[in-house]
Parts: sequence; C-alpha cells; structure tokens
Amino acid sequence: MNNSGVLEFFRKRPNIVTAALCIAGLALNLLLNSLVSALNLPLYLDTVGTIMVAALGGYLPGVLVGFFTNIIMAISEPSSLYYGVLNVLIAFFSAFFAERGWIKKIHGAIGMIILFTVICGGLGALIPWFMEGLSFDDESLSSILSVTGHVDPVIAHILSKMITDLPDKTITVILALILIRLIPQKYHRYFGFNMWMQNPIADDDDDNKVHKKTDVRRVSLRVKTLVVFVFSLSTVAVVCTVLSVNSYRKATINEHSQIALGTAGLAAGSINGDRVEVYLEDGGNTRDYKEIKNRLKMILESSVEIEYLYVYKAEPEGFRVVFDIDTEELPGNEVGAFIPYDEGFEPYIPQLLAGEEIEPILTNDKYGHLLTAMSPVYSSDGKCVCYAIADVDMQRLDAATRSFLVEIISVFFGFFILMCTFTIWLTNYHIILPVNSIVKCMNRLSNTSGTQESMDENVKMFRSLGIHTGDELENLYLSATGMTKNQAEQVRSIRKLSESTAKMQDGLIITMADLVESRDSDTGAHVQKTAAYVRIIVEGLKKKGYYIEKITPKFISDVVRSAPLHDVGKINIPDEVLNKPGKLTDEEYEIMKTHTTAGKRIMEHAISTVEGDNYLKEARNMAAYHHERWDGKGYPDRIHGEVIPLSARIMAVADVFDALTSPRVYKPAFPLDKALTILEEGKGTQFDPKCVEVFMEALPEVKVILKKYNEETMEYHYSKGKG
Repeated sequence: MNNSGVLEFFRKRPNIVTAALCIAGLALNLLLNSLVSALNLPLYLDTVGTIMVAALGGYLPGVLVGFFTNIIMAISEPSSLYYGVLNVLIAFFSAFFAERGWIKKIHGAIGMIILFTVICGGLGALIPWFMEGLSFDDESLSSILSVTGHVDPVIAHILSKMITDLPDKTITVILALILIRLIPQKYHRYFGFNMWMQNPIADDDDDNKVHKKTDVRRVSLRVKTLVVFVFSLSTVAVVCTVLSVNSYRKATINEHSQIALGTAGLAAGSINGDRVEVYLEDGGNTRDYKEIKNRLKMILESSVEIEYLYVYKAEPEGFRVVFDIDTEELPGNEVGAFIPYDEGFEPYIPQLLAGEEIEPILTNDKYGHLLTAMSPVYSSDGKCVCYAIADVDMQRLDAATRSFLVEIISVFFGFFILMCTFTIWLTNYHIILPVNSIVKCMNRLSNTSGTQESMDENVKMFRSLGIHTGDELENLYLSATGMTKNQAEQVRSIRKLSESTAKMQDGLIITMADLVESRDSDTGAHVQKTAAYVRIIVEGLKKKGYYIEKITPKFISDVVRSAPLHDVGKINIPDEVLNKPGKLTDEEYEIMKTHTTAGKRIMEHAISTVEGDNYLKEARNMAAYHHERWDGKGYPDRIHGEVIPLSARIMAVADVFDALTSPRVYKPAFPLDKALTILEEGKGTQFDPKCVEVFMEALPEVKVILKKYNEETMEYHYSKGKG
C-alpha cells in the first residue's frame, strides 16, 4: 500500500486506527514493564505507551491506555490499582503538552520529565504513606537524610522517591518522543477518536467578529456540563464513600463485638462461680485459682483481637478484681482490689448489680478507647456472681478504617480523572460541536448579503449538517449511574485487597540483616544460625518454666524475628576492621565494640519512625546488649545479671556458640565438644545459667542446625576461594 493508500485508509477509518494505537500503547506499557522486571532493573517504563498515545491521540485515548494499564497490572500486583491515578495524570499532561506543541521543544521534554517525576515520585510516595504509615528503607536516601536530622523524614522520603524515579521518567520520556518522531507528521491528525457524525464547518473571520461584539459574559457549555458532572460525581462518590466507610466500621465493630463476646463467654465458662468468694478471701492463692488464671491467659493469648481479659465482681460503688490477666501485677489490680466505675459504665450499673447480660459497649477513658464485652459468671444456684470481661482496642479498628478510606480515595481518583476526560470528549462530539455548528450556520445566515444565491448556499450548508446526537442528558445520567455501580464494585474489591504490615516489617529485617551480612566476609549464614539457636533457647526456657512472666508468645515471636538484626551496628564498622584477617589491636577492638551502641541508635531511630512495631524494641535490646556479661564485665554498659534484657542474654549464648563453631579467617571452627565446654565454663560468669542449661538440653536440635549451615558455609567459603 503506497502513501496515498495509507492516508486514505486513515481518513476513512480513524477510529479503527486510534483503537489500534491504544492497543499498541497498552501492549508497549506491559511489555516494557515486564522486560525491566525480568532484567531486575530499577525502572518501570510502564508509561511509555501512555505518553505516546496521549501525544498522538489526545486526552481520552491516553487516559484509557494509562488507566487500563494499571487495571491489567493489578491482576498480578493488586497495589497497582491504587497507582492508576498516576498513569492517568501522566496521560492528561502528555496530551496537554502535545496540544500546545511543547513536546517538540527541548524545554518541553525537560518539563515533562520533571513534572512526571513529581507526579510519580512525589504523589506516588504519599499514597502508601497515607495508607500504611511512613516507613524507611535503610538503603534509600530517605534513611540517610532522616538519620542525619537535617531533613524532615516525610520530606526526605518524598525526595528520595523522586530522585530514584528520575532515571525512569527520563528514559520513559525519551523513548516516547523517539517513537512519536518515527511516525510521519502527516499521519498524526488521524489518531484521535472521532465521533463527529456531522459535516464540520470551518472557522472564519465573520464568526470571530460576531463573538467580539457580544457583551454577555460567556461560559462555555463544555464548562457548565463538566461542572454539573463533577458535582454529581463527587456528591455520589462522597456519599458512597461515607456510607462504605461507615458500613465497614460497623461491620468491623460487630465482628469484633462477637469475638469479644465469645472470648468473654469462654472465659466465663472456665470459672466456677461457687468459688469466687473463696478466691477473693484467699487472695488468689488457691490451686484451682492459679489453674483458672493460666487457662484465662491461654484464652487471651489465643485471640490477637482481644487486648485485655479480666474478671470483676460488680459492687454498688465499683468493681472488685477477681482475675486480671497480664495486668494483675500492677498496683491496684491485685486480687480483691477495688476499682471505681468509670463514666462509661455508669449507665449500666443497675444492670451490673442485677446480674443481667449487657450488650458490648464503647468506652473512652483512662484505659483507652475500648470495645468491652461482658459475660456473666453464674453460681450453681443461677446467681450472677461476677463478670468475665474482654476488651478490644478501638485504635486498631480506627487505623484499619483509615487505611480503608485511603484505599477508596486512591482508586476513586483514577476513575474520577478517567470519567472527567471521557465526559469532556463525549460532550464535545455530542453537544459542543453540533451546537457550535448550528451557531455558525445561524451567524452566516444572519450576515448574508441577502442575494438568492447566498441564501440558497446557507440553507444548503445548514441542511448538510445532518446532526444525529441522541439524548445527552440520558447519557449523563447513565454515566453517573455507571459510576455509582463502579464505586460499589470498588468497595467490594478494596476489602479483598487489604495487606498486612507484617510483610513490610519482615522485609525491613531481612534487608537490614542482608546489608550487614554482605559486608562481613566471615559472617556466612551467621544470622540464620543465631536466629535458629535463639528459637531453641527461648522455647527451651518456656518449656522449663523459666521467666514465665516474660516469655509470652509475643515475646518469642519478637525475639526470633528480631534476631537477624543483632549485628546491625556493624554497618558502621570500617571494612579494614570488620574484615581484618588477624587479631584486632586494642584500638581496633574498641572500634569493633561500637557496633553495639551503633546498633542501638539505628534500632531506636527505626522504632521512632515505625509506629506500633514493638518487636523492634527486642531488636534494639539484642543489638545493644548481646555482648554484656552475666558478671557485669561485658560492654557497652557493663550491666549484669537479669538487668541485661532477656533477649540479649539469649542472643549472647547463640552468638558466642556460632562464633566458636564457625570458621574465621583468623581461626578454624572449634570442635563441638570444645565449644560446649566453653559455654559451660561461662555459665554464671559470661552467660545466663538458665540459657546455657536449656541450650545444652537441646543438643540434638543444635547439631542439626550446625550441620546444615556449616556445610553451606563451607561451600560458600570454597566458592570465594577460602576453602
């Protein structure tokens, strides 16, 4: 097909050509993104096709390509749906730049790069921040800037994202402009969607003269239609969002109310109502009291949703403590203690004294914002003697609701921009262009010379319009109705796309540990082995009943998860000291010892920036104190005995044992018997005796770990030329 044939095809089938362009742009986005992902490059390149299509086809084709790129990507990566608004904004501004011819100039290309970097790096950094809270990756610029204290952490986070996104947007814009230049200029006019069914009328000077003569303040029909649409859509969206969030919150509260009621009921069923007075008289010293208390602890620990579990006897002026799980050791919470009623309970005092069942209630007092469920405990004669009470922390539910709201807003804006662009496009072809054509015809008719020939010509021109538009108001209504349906679909899909912050937390641990391990030439699976030994020790302590008040399931989880971070402070140790093949000098040893205080600073900064990550407190304790000694001769603070945090005492045994049984450039691995002898000799001087005891009792498990990882370490050293 020659050039004239191609032009003819483009002229007769413009919508097919534009559809093909959109498909090509969509495929290009997905292909380039998959390519850089497969090559593990720090790029996205998922907007090259969007920019190209928007520049050639205009606003609507570009927005469609940008929007559906993220829709398709969300199939494999659900979070891509929230970033659809960024791709849509890039499409909009690409069409904006192309419409004004700026993309043909150097400063226009540079402006696009800067603008798109701000959109994706700046706005893109805020979306997850509002959803989950700001977090820092220690390998990113944000960590460096925020640690120095010279830049606000939020600004540092945004700046780092923009800087890391700049290369991607530079390459993206350059590729898109190259592709645009490869398409001959004469074909560009045929790439826009065209639903203009009438014969267009060219602008002329007479029309401009008529417009200049009018003194009426002119607001175009396009603007009025857009204002109506935006107002309608925003109202529906706000109402639906409010209703959705309220429904979500009510459903969450109802769900947790049932959980709390079930927990309280289970606790109530574990208590012998006939023995409550005995428990109060004996101060909880009876054997069956302790058995019930342990059972209640198990009930509390089995439900992560329940914050507090306790059993109170209702009296005219307040509650009498029967059981108070986890907080009984606090002053005023011991068995038999009297606790006056809080304001939240005052309306229910008559029911409490009458022993009636009470629906879950919301309280916000000195104990916090809580959802409280109560279950009566009955004696054998059917009398209510006390209440088993379970509390749910409402702050968790409020945080989940806020995250849900941000997710709705993020997805909505993508739909919002898409629908606004579509409305402008549809209004142009179904309202604006037909009306303007009629106005032009009327203007020409009113300014005709009055000759028969000119009158006939104007009538012919008027009739030649052949306007076929349909019902615009009905189309607008259907668009709003469709958007309402989409909003409901959006709410259902978002509830399925909630993500746990545990992945973020574990990813932070792995990243930080790998960063340290990659610098230490002798580490070789050190973090994996020490974490395994830590698990053996802490589970052994629990099994033996040691430190029972401290070793809870949460403590075990926190310690094991945090174990890989115990040497995080080594990131600050110079390579010449960290990887020295021989014995360290006194000065070098002093430098090496600073990895404990450096680790403490790093983890305290992480704790201050990642709200709610309590497991990092144990990471801080292990990083700071795993070189302290039981006899107080360790470093950095020379603390002793149980003053040393339990997690650090556990890590001390695991760390030393792995150091003894692992090869180093300055020593071979010690035999197992010798390593165990050294641990025994250090019991009560260097190490917590109980930690050494349970470690020795778990030797079969220790040997399995030692064999597994030491073989991998030997292979590692051999591959590095150290074998």
